[in-house]
Amino acid sequence: MRDQPVVVLGHGGGGALSAELVEQVFAPAYGNATLAALTDSAVLHLGGARLAFSTDSYVVRPLFFPGGSLGDLAVNGTVNDLAMSGARPAFLSTAFILEEGVELAVVDRVARALGAAAEAAGVTVATGDTKVVESGHGDGVYVTTAGVGLVPEGVDIRPQRARPGDAVIVSGPIGLHGVAVLSVREGLEFGVGITSDTAPLADLVAAMLAVTRDIHVLRDPTRGGLGASLNEIARASGTGVLLRERALPVPEEVANACGFLGLDPLYVANEGRLVAFVPPQHAEAVLAAMRAHPQGAGATLIGECVADHPGMVVVATGLGGTRVLDLPLGEQLPRIC
Repeated sequence: MRDQPVVVLGHGGGGALSAELVEQVFAPAYGNATLAALTDSAVLHLGGARLAFSTDSYVVRPLFFPGGSLGDLAVNGTVNDLAMSGARPAFLSTAFILEEGVELAVVDRVARALGAAAEAAGVTVATGDTKVVESGHGDGVYVTTAGVGLVPEGVDIRPQRARPGDAVIVSGPIGLHGVAVLSVREGLEFGVGITSDTAPLADLVAAMLAVTRDIHVLRDPTRGGLGASLNEIARASGTGVLLRERALPVPEEVANACGFLGLDPLYVANEGRLVAFVPPQHAEAVLAAMRAHPQGAGATLIGECVADHPGMVVVATGLGGTRVLDLPLGEQLPRIC
């Protein structure tokens, strides 16, 4: 795998190295038709019900940041993975990995944040586990959550369903989470407070599905940002994506911070945003429904799915040219979720 004999941080960054790790190590080891879809949550048929099932681990550093914490992410990240299949999340499990020596007050604060986030998302923490590792063999607290939810009849949301002509819509400003975490991790001041966008998105998805159940693709652009998510969708569907640079909702404070640090905001993680591929005949109605919801008030049409350049994402610049938005190798900002 790219001549890497050992694991590097990029293997967990949501980019090309992550994809290679999954495709060359885990998929062959577990190989089955359900896993082969490689979506953020699997849609399963069990006892006559359609269930979405997902699991995720959270290793963010620091544990607390402007607008959220490890506890919030552990709920919202898994809830949102379920929602991206169109599911209504219902139950979560939690597993805490604690490092010997971490203050119990810190563990209590993370647990309370997790409980409050679960209540806000309308899910129940139904079961859990705790393990402790020796001092120096962890980083305070890690959390893994798994979740299940019900998928409504008539809903078939997956990256393979993207079609030329689909409108590409993002639910709000991008890049806030990654920059918020970086600002406190590195003690940087950008002249204005930047707050994470971490939030549950299941209610927003329900509002969109109330307009039409024929939504083709949903994805929450976390690790690797919007750029990685769009590349994954383009490759899975064999279509192209054309973005309009001037339509991209990059807040000024995020653009300034990224410019200062040499980062591309399109690859910066989000934890409370989604990108949707919607058939053109439903695009305006879905966009209006999103804007009427608090989590979609900043929803923006940023481009469309096209037959040209299949498997690639291209950005039309403000100067009339184009540039390719490729899948990043790793993560610009590791340990952001």
